[in-house]
Amino acid sequence: MKNIVKKENAVSRQFLGVDFVVLSIGKDSMVTKMLYKLTDFVPFHQHPNEQSGYVISGSYKLKFEGKEFLLNEGDTYSIPANIEHSIEILEAGEVVDVFTPIREDYL
Repeated sequence: MKNIVKKENAVSRQFLGVDFVVLSIGKDSMVTKMLYKLTDFVPFHQHPNEQSGYVISGSYKLKFEGKEFLLNEGDTYSIPANIEHSIEILEAGEVVDVFTPIREDYL
């Protein structure tokens, strides 16, 4: 468990070609910062983690439950666990994601 992580100690990772940083890990949740490039694309996938996010910068098209959502700076979202979703990067930027429980595949 990493309750306090100084920015210089954040762990860089990559998943499905997307660069991200693990910011903190609690008992039941984790916080990441996704570093989306224009060439990134996250295809439909699902995981047993609820995912909530905050768009710091950039522009995205999030798809889940048969709907499309255009997300821009300052927007937020929550995706229930086990729901297929995808994200298309329209403009490069950063997104903070919180996962509950912890995504073991991100460690």
